[in-house]
Amino acid sequence: MRDSGILEKLEQRAFLFSLVAVSAVFALLIQPFFAPIFWACAISVIFYPLHKRLLARWPTRRNLVALFTLMLCVVLVVIPVLAVATSFVTEGVGLFQKVQSGEIDLASYVDKVKHAFPGVQSLAERFDVDLEKIKEQTVKAFTGAGQFLAKRALAVGQNTFQFFLNLGLMLYLAFFLIRDGDSMVAMLIRALPLGDEREELLFAKFAEVTRATIKGNLLVAITQGALGGLIFWWLGIPGALLWGVVMAVLSLIPAVGAGLIWFPVALYLYAVGDMKEATVLILFGVFVIGLVDNILRPILVGRDTKLPDYVVLFSTLGGLAMFGITGFAVGPLLAALFVAFWGIFIREFNEEDVPGLPVQSAQAESSSGSEQR
Repeated sequence: MRDSGILEKLEQRAFLFSLVAVSAVFALLIQPFFAPIFWACAISVIFYPLHKRLLARWPTRRNLVALFTLMLCVVLVVIPVLAVATSFVTEGVGLFQKVQSGEIDLASYVDKVKHAFPGVQSLAERFDVDLEKIKEQTVKAFTGAGQFLAKRALAVGQNTFQFFLNLGLMLYLAFFLIRDGDSMVAMLIRALPLGDEREELLFAKFAEVTRATIKGNLLVAITQGALGGLIFWWLGIPGALLWGVVMAVLSLIPAVGAGLIWFPVALYLYAVGDMKEATVLILFGVFVIGLVDNILRPILVGRDTKLPDYVVLFSTLGGLAMFGITGFAVGPLLAALFVAFWGIFIREFNEEDVPGLPVQSAQAESSSGSEQR
């Protein structure tokens, strides 16, 4: 009996070790497809409520309903994003070519700003700041960004097959996740050894944060980019579409965002004597573009993720650094799961909950209430 017990434990441990090893190898195997897999999961989470409503009307047509939901996603999200990205790359490469040909002299723009604000020169000399070096670095950075954009455009053109392969994989996987989402989540809850209640809470948190970060951040980015591009076009600033898209991308960074574009442009307008246009741009940037970030983002992102603004900021920056553009969604998601895990630990292994940790589920609250009674 003793030998059989030892043998059973040994077999169990060997199986668990093999399970972890195979899972790790499989994770490495699909690691090159992390972005399409993540976005397929995100699309399925965002559009699943719509799929559920449609399925309630046509319960016997699961494949057609899932396909229709996916086609709506393509029309509403994928095609507009591809159109804007194509326009952005086209205008960006055109602007870079003008800089390279000398049609646009970046150094002269920097000199105009420096001469228009002589106080900056004296302040820089007081603190031993070399403005000439800053000018060279600014021109170099802009040129480097243009070269990077041109290379990326060339790379996209050369790797068109890879791009459309990833897009096809994302849509293919999203179809099955939309159609079979319930059964897949139920299978994961059954398979994971974390406890059904914890797993349900974590999956609910994943869905909640994914919807909040992607829908909220994208809505804020689209709004700020559209407003920024619109005011640039109205003021006659060249490349309004390009700068609008750049402001939309930078808007994914909380607190800073589009101000990295419109504020330097306003300073330049002041430097060249366009006082009226510069004042309009400053006022519009602060009271219209800025208010979108200060009002909409906490409502759409912070409220639904139940994360403090500073956590959203740092997790977004960290996600962008680690995962590229996908990181604006992955970063806050990891932060929310981190808070959720610690919240579960504090709730279950301590006598009192720590206030401010948003991990109480209705089921957990009712069960804890019954235990106290």
